[in-house]
Amino acid sequence: MPTENVSERFADIDNWSTHSTVSAMFEAQLSAIAAIGPELATIAHAAEAASRRLMEGGRLVYAGAGTSGRIAVQDGVELGPTFGWPAARVAYALAGGRDALVGSVELAEDDAEAAAHDLDKIAVAKNDVLVGVAASGRTPYTVGAIEKANGAGALTIGIANNRPSPLLDKAQIGICAETGSEVIAGSTRMKAGTAQKAILNLFSTATMIRCGRVYQGLMVDMVISNRKLKTRAVEIVGRLAGVDNAVAEAALDAAGGNIKLGVLCALGMELDEAERLLSRRKGILRDAVIEMNENSASRKEDRK
Repeated sequence: MPTENVSERFADIDNWSTHSTVSAMFEAQLSAIAAIGPELATIAHAAEAASRRLMEGGRLVYAGAGTSGRIAVQDGVELGPTFGWPAARVAYALAGGRDALVGSVELAEDDAEAAAHDLDKIAVAKNDVLVGVAASGRTPYTVGAIEKANGAGALTIGIANNRPSPLLDKAQIGICAETGSEVIAGSTRMKAGTAQKAILNLFSTATMIRCGRVYQGLMVDMVISNRKLKTRAVEIVGRLAGVDNAVAEAALDAAGGNIKLGVLCALGMELDEAERLLSRRKGILRDAVIEMNENSASRKEDRK
């Protein structure tokens, strides 16, 4: 298995200078990112397929064990503050449970039945999207999670670093960054982990964009949890509505801190009207602004 292979190049790495060691590891990290290139079209396909399920009310479910599981959890946790993704619509199946976030849980990754049990507790359904991550592509827990989710009719996406592998075979969409052997043989927290994190960044961000959580490159569903983010939110409203910060802040406050509604209010809409428009447009601000502008143009034409 390539990710477990020993590279003769690094056989004496413990005798190298620290600078040479760091340089070699840096080079390896760059190669890990480069390994993602051939998979970009598949990542885009996965994001489009996932967004369709999520727009129908589905959830994102992350599954994995060890390093891969912790990387997957990290991606999911960031969706709330960055994109305002509801906590109730992201779930985790981590081999060994919460204890595995901060330590190793013996034999947990080998228990495929535990994965099925964990997904039963989550109650995975047809509109859900399960993302399973495993460097080897053969971790029993993660493969078991994919199989269970397939049986429930969910969309399944597998991310691995070895091909061929059971995870990629069983997932409906398989993404494989073939990162090869590690500088330290078998330490997949390095090259393989870097590639996994980057793939998840690309996938989840593209998915959130397709779900309307980004407008004009800005985080319009961002959760305001401190003064820095309040300042950023005011600037976002001001930029998108073309108003000064005082007007933007007043509109944002009137909208209860909701950036999308704040933009529409700053553009002249009443809050209840803005809420109806945004709901009608399934929360997609671009579509809401287009409809608002079309209605405004139509009213002007009628007055002529």
